[in-house]
Amino acid sequence: MFRISSLRYILMFIILVLLQVVILNSISFLSFAIPLVYIYFIIKLPIRLSQSAMLLLGFALGFAIDIFSNTPGINAAATTLLAMVRRPIMSIFFLTEDYAETEPAISTLGISTFVKYIILMLLVHIIALVVLESFSFFNIKLILLRVVCSTAISAVLILGFEGFSTSKQSNKTWRKV
Repeated sequence: MFRISSLRYILMFIILVLLQVVILNSISFLSFAIPLVYIYFIIKLPIRLSQSAMLLLGFALGFAIDIFSNTPGINAAATTLLAMVRRPIMSIFFLTEDYAETEPAISTLGISTFVKYIILMLLVHIIALVVLESFSFFNIKLILLRVVCSTAISAVLILGFEGFSTSKQSNKTWRKV
């Protein structure tokens, strides 16, 4: 049966891909950093989602970005890698058994744990993306600068999305009481 949460994830997928491809891919801060917010989809997927579904969704997300950005599989490889290491990264910061049916959020994990989780996920993805894109370690300072700047900008935007999402949920909860 098709649930409302499935529709929510489908809409999130479409909106984040369009936002990334139409707006954010054309934005470059200081010629080093490109905000990469489409991985917010992978970050927000339910904790108990199976590994095979996670890999499939990660590949589909990266492939969609690759198609619209005209990049030859770089995003698909980086997002599939991120989907593969998501569960081990989650186990570093929190016990997945404690959050069986939820998705990672500030409201469930706390701000510090959620920020650490986002930054590590962003670092894994952006390092893979930049290394695949440059295909060398010749100019390591430039690679590190791109990774740090892109991670910082992406983290701020993702935390903004999460803050908006959390405040919207808390308003719904407040109205119910």
